[in-house]
Amino acid sequence: MQRLQTGREKIMKLSAGEGHETGKGRQSAVRSRFKASDDSIQGNKQILKVTYAVVIIFLCMVGYLVNFMVSDSEEIINNPYNKRRDILAEKVVRGNIYSADGKVLAKTITGDDGEDKRVYPYDNTFCHVIGRITNSMTGVEREQCYPLLTSHSNPLKKLANTFKGDKSQGDNVYTTLDANLQQIAYKALGNYKGAVVALEPDTGKILAMVSKPDYNPNTVDNDWDRLVEDEEDNSALLNRATQGLYPPGSTFKVMTAIEYILENPSSYNSYSYKCKGSDSFEGNVINCYGKEKHGELNLSKSLAKSCNASFAEIGMELNVNSFKKLCEKFMFNKQLPVKFEYKKSRFELDKKSDAGELVQTVIGQGKTMITPMQNAMIAATIANGGEMMIPYVVDHTENYAGQTVKSYDPVSNGKIIEEDVAAVIEKFMKEVINDGTGASLSTLSYKVAGKTGSAEFDSEGTSHAWFIGYAPAKNPKIAVSIVVEGAGTGSQYAVPIAKEMFRQYLGE
Repeated sequence: MQRLQTGREKIMKLSAGEGHETGKGRQSAVRSRFKASDDSIQGNKQILKVTYAVVIIFLCMVGYLVNFMVSDSEEIINNPYNKRRDILAEKVVRGNIYSADGKVLAKTITGDDGEDKRVYPYDNTFCHVIGRITNSMTGVEREQCYPLLTSHSNPLKKLANTFKGDKSQGDNVYTTLDANLQQIAYKALGNYKGAVVALEPDTGKILAMVSKPDYNPNTVDNDWDRLVEDEEDNSALLNRATQGLYPPGSTFKVMTAIEYILENPSSYNSYSYKCKGSDSFEGNVINCYGKEKHGELNLSKSLAKSCNASFAEIGMELNVNSFKKLCEKFMFNKQLPVKFEYKKSRFELDKKSDAGELVQTVIGQGKTMITPMQNAMIAATIANGGEMMIPYVVDHTENYAGQTVKSYDPVSNGKIIEEDVAAVIEKFMKEVINDGTGASLSTLSYKVAGKTGSAEFDSEGTSHAWFIGYAPAKNPKIAVSIVVEGAGTGSQYAVPIAKEMFRQYLGE
């Protein structure tokens, strides 16, 4: 019995032990299954992350390709080092370039030998703005190279031309330029070096752009060596309208007046200064032109008479940092959002500048440098109630059948100054014409707003002649900027050019 009982106990212990081990095994199996499930979830998360990353990269690539096709491709193809232009030229006859009023400014003539020749009917008149295609591509020819070498002809006709080995007709480019106004500006500038720019204030359309000295794009190949050798003295290849940097002279007093009004909104009307023809500011002597004594002046008369001493007095009161911010809002020291080649206008005054630099800067001398285009933008912004429009020269492109392929719409660069401030400055600029240095423009049948300038640029006191302004003052249609190099006063040399342009564009 004892032996039997011992055996049963062993069996029960053995059974109990086996059952215990079996329970542990089950628990282990369950834990293994959960662990496997967790590992699976973690693995799925990793796969999802990779999937999302791939999708994002794919979408970025699609976005880049779309942006490239819509925006960047033309810039890449227009690059002078891109050989695709030459390939396109073998298949497409370069399209024509027209003025806004339908005059042909550039065209391609195919000779009996099958060779294409680019022809510019107006010779020198549009050379800088329209540009050329030989000896480096410039102007509209460069900006619109891809559209001019792209044909939106009938697909069947293009296919037939391909089989026959003939070229298809490239698209035509219509500019914003007024051919008659351009010719008047070109003729009025005469033999002087300088530049003329005309803008439509509420759109930014470039109506005219003249630079002298100039060259003939029809003969540029033959003239190239002479043009390059003469570059240091005359710089005929340089577009002074957008790349010429000049001291702005008294035209910059418009900017100084705006800053003074902004800093003294409730008291600028009470400003008063007695001009004696010369004054000293912390040891820095400022003379008015010819040391003319202007007498008692308010802010409006100070601008109308272009009193240097009065504006030096104003400058001593200004917040320099605030003034710099205003000038940079007007795009000094900034990249212009334009298609054509240009130089940045410079405003270098800051809180570290001494009194001598300050009083020179506020009257348009000192280190400040400006392009005629930038000065035209300032005038146009005031004319447009304080809103700056981005200048542009291409209106639209058409195929050979006259169907519009692409249009370019006006683009705002934002509200630079409030409308009421622009209205005050306009009032002051009208006084420049009514009873100031621009008086010869007062004989026109409509009101003109403007500012003259004489910018000294050498130790002998030689001056560039300036004028900026717009007309009609009540409903501006045209804003102009004119600089005549080394000529003298703006009233004597720049204002007559403005008068001819206003007459051409608006009538007497």
